[in-house]
Amino acid sequence: MKQPRAWQRMLSGRRLDLLDPTPVDIEIEDIAHGLAFVARWNGQTIGDWPYSVAEHSLLVEAIFRKTNPGQAPRWLLAALLHDAPEYVIGDMISPVKAAVGPGYGALDDRLTAAIHIRFGLPAVLPASIKTAIKAADKVSAWLEAVHIAGFSVTEADKIFGKQSVQLTKGLVIDLRPPAVVRAAFVARHAELMGLL
Repeated sequence: MKQPRAWQRMLSGRRLDLLDPTPVDIEIEDIAHGLAFVARWNGQTIGDWPYSVAEHSLLVEAIFRKTNPGQAPRWLLAALLHDAPEYVIGDMISPVKAAVGPGYGALDDRLTAAIHIRFGLPAVLPASIKTAIKAADKVSAWLEAVHIAGFSVTEADKIFGKQSVQLTKGLVIDLRPPAVVRAAFVARHAELMGLL
């Protein structure tokens, strides 16, 4: 019996094996392109453009930087890349991840480790950094829920936790064309890599 195909051809020409990903097959341009075309909230957001995972990643990195001043550039890079595996596996909303079960998490972990190694990060982040990035991710989710996904503040507070007005002040949800977001993601990655 023929084995099912478990790799994806990237626009860079790389062939990424999803079951056994290697850092050599990972390119930032592929990640940025994929994430710029993956819609968060299953596309259920207001506006003329979908809110992409690339845009979300830029916001999470900005929140992480704001809430953790003085962090090393490598941890800012980790925040930017926190959802990078979604360039090949897509963005599943939390209820779907729960329904799929532990297999999704294992796949995500393998891809994350390969991506981290490719860009000079540890395969597994220190627990304190992972927790701080997750906290920034929750702030972003709250902002997105309230500003573009149709949630009331009360509902968002219940699901994502009540957020500090001081923290969310000045944070903006951008809805931009995928090509613009892709370029912004690549530029921020290059900036952070230059600081390592």
